Amino acid sequence: MLLVNQIRENYEGVLAGLQKRNFPNAQAILAQALEIDDLRKSTQTQRDQIQAESNAISKQIGALMKEGKSDEASEIRERTAQIKIQIKELEDQNSKAEDDLKALLYTIPNVPHSSVPAGKSAEDNEIILENGVIPELFPGKQPHWELIKKYDIIDFDLGVKITGAGFPVYKGKGARLQRALINFFLDEALAAGYTEIQPPILVNEDSGYGTGQLPDKEGQMYFATADQLYLIPTAEVPITNLYRDVIVTEENLPIKNVGYTPCFRREAGSWGAHVRGLNRLHQFDKVEIVQITHPDDSYETLESMSAYVQGLLQKLELPYRVLRLCGGDMGFTSALTYDMEVYSAAQERWLEVSSVSNFETYQANRLKLRFKGDDKKTQLAHSLNGSALALPRIVAAILENNQTPDGINLPKVLHKYLGFESI
Repeated sequence: MLLVNQIRENYEGVLAGLQKRNFPNAQAILAQALEIDDLRKSTQTQRDQIQAESNAISKQIGALMKEGKSDEASEIRERTAQIKIQIKELEDQNSKAEDDLKALLYTIPNVPHSSVPAGKSAEDNEIILENGVIPELFPGKQPHWELIKKYDIIDFDLGVKITGAGFPVYKGKGARLQRALINFFLDEALAAGYTEIQPPILVNEDSGYGTGQLPDKEGQMYFATADQLYLIPTAEVPITNLYRDVIVTEENLPIKNVGYTPCFRREAGSWGAHVRGLNRLHQFDKVEIVQITHPDDSYETLESMSAYVQGLLQKLELPYRVLRLCGGDMGFTSALTYDMEVYSAAQERWLEVSSVSNFETYQANRLKLRFKGDDKKTQLAHSLNGSALALPRIVAAILENNQTPDGINLPKVLHKYLGFESI
């Protein structure tokens, strides 16, 4: 979440950033945050002043008792009882102001980086680059939801039978393709210096608030009511929360972690081919990269993470493009996001397969994730994460772009993981 001092010291900049996001009632909400903070400071000042008076009276009572003036001491002691009541009232007011301020700050999204373009929706995103050749398929090409039936590798009907819509069953070479991609992505990350983490896929409420899924996306997450736990929407949540309430040393930065997990999202989406088949699921597999960095290095890190994800797409021989998301299409917690999209030659459209984001101090402030430099002073770190990669649309593009009349030729980089070259 934003620091209240960040709002106070750069009010116009914060307001302009939120307006770039099309955040409603930004001016009124920022004014309310400052008003609550003023109240918090005022009650704290009053409390400190009265506490100082109480301390002085205690010393005076002690002196009077030493002088044998117990009657005078008793009269003054009546004032201390009143002071205790006042202090308790002011502490209650201060505590409420702190809670109100925190709750309000949780509703305010991150301030976009200056390079983020203005815009309201995905149509306003900025195309940074395109790479690769879009394949020309033969007449009779099929989208992946037809190919998976033809080759019996993914079964949506079985998923509906045992769970519901959006929970496919991977079979035979379809399951092996999933496993091959996961192993490929993990091996590439380890070679790039990431440490593999296998985190829980259920998290508590504190973890949800720590990375910003709560309260913003509460309705999009599956919730286990008996234990008050959430199924993760991405490995970003448990991996980043490893560092909640942690002070790391500057010499240990950057921290680079990677993890494979299943991911769960309740979002139902809308009807149409753009959400058909593997295009949008309630459960899917993803390999996630997470970095904790020094603030001075985070944007260089963001560029290197983007280049890393692009390298994976190049090795998979998939045509792709990189987008800089506009203010209206960015995630709630992000300061700058690059989306990577691959081209589906059968669907004849671009499919998002990765988002790489810099959150600056937004998550770190919630997490109380700090680092200590040589000067022994602590400050908030910057956190970043990226999909490297999400499997469903990668699988869709691989199946569609590599289809022939006789089968599907799979990327060479996967052959050693698969044990076969085609379906």
